[in-house]
Amino acid sequence: MKKVIIIGASGSLAEYVIKALKQLADVQLTLFVRNKKRLNPGLAGGCTVVEGDAMDYNSVKNAVAGQEIVYINLAGNLETMAKNIVKAMQETGVKRVIAISSIGIYDNPAKSVVMPYRKLADVIEASGLEYTILRPDWFTDANEIDYALTKKGEPETGAAISRKSIAAFVGSVIENPDLHKNENLGISKPQ
Repeated sequence: MKKVIIIGASGSLAEYVIKALKQLADVQLTLFVRNKKRLNPGLAGGCTVVEGDAMDYNSVKNAVAGQEIVYINLAGNLETMAKNIVKAMQETGVKRVIAISSIGIYDNPAKSVVMPYRKLADVIEASGLEYTILRPDWFTDANEIDYALTKKGEPETGAAISRKSIAAFVGSVIENPDLHKNENLGISKPQ
């Protein structure tokens, strides 16, 4: 049984990831949220729910302890949150992390709106952990699984991507944690 924690589990993308991971036979889910009232009660069934704040190191450390894979799905002060998560993982011996960043973080000049996502990616890449960083295009609610990947340094191509597609990709990495290890990938709908 793989123990997976979703940090930022009440977000719109996390909802799709939770649904995708519940389809996997060998996953035990922990949902880390600031306010459990924001979680869809139907989604939380069968999961451990932990209320806490990613800005609070002790909350993060307590939640991460005993997990095998950390999935980060956050917005806000991402540099501080990423540092808390990385430190907690290092101190508790959790090695595998999957993080959602953003398209455009390597544009020159990058738009200010994506700079927190660039800082998140930088912290995780420098951490020594086994990471997969995803840089999705804008999200849609389309009922489809259709995605293409680009490696860091390659031009980002494609179009807005369904949340369902991102969730399917995350599920494939959680099912086989050796996939896309130490890769920073753009993900979008092929054009």
